[in-house]
Amino acid sequence: MAQDEMDTFNLQRKVERYNEVLKNALRYREAWNKSLKKSIIDSLTSLAKAGKLECEIEERNDIENLEAVVLSLGHSESGLGEPVGGDLRRDLIKQNGSLVYQQLFNGKVLVLINYPFIEKYGQPQPPKTIAIYRPEELKEPYILRHLETFVTDITNWEDYDDDAPEPNQRIGFKMNFEDAEK
Repeated sequence: MAQDEMDTFNLQRKVERYNEVLKNALRYREAWNKSLKKSIIDSLTSLAKAGKLECEIEERNDIENLEAVVLSLGHSESGLGEPVGGDLRRDLIKQNGSLVYQQLFNGKVLVLINYPFIEKYGQPQPPKTIAIYRPEELKEPYILRHLETFVTDITNWEDYDDDAPEPNQRIGFKMNFEDAEK
């Protein structure tokens, strides 16, 4: 059965789109190396300084084209300790959280928040994805907003309590069932 040009038109368009996406990945990687990585570092540095946020900004480049820029609040003693025998006690370390700009396999940039966690005290929360950007979309006003979101989320983590009802309890769902069973 012979195919005419009309029959293969959709396939040709899909192949053209595929090739465009592959070219974009190369272009995005080039943009990261040429200017975007430095721009992210410079923006985070100046915004952290302006906000008086004590942090470390580091580049992670273990794998080429999967590099990251990480704004970290470091780690500290958690205030919790475990007995290790006799009068000895070992402090549990708290990772204070980080804001990450991670280059993806296709050259786009994933922005995420790693929440604080205390070793041996439950499981760390999964990272919160803020957004995925093409290099030309990532501008300083977005970085400022990411940093504000990060500080707000970290503050909420540190100030955790049960004053806020669970989302499914706002309209009375599951309210007082535990008390009624006792």
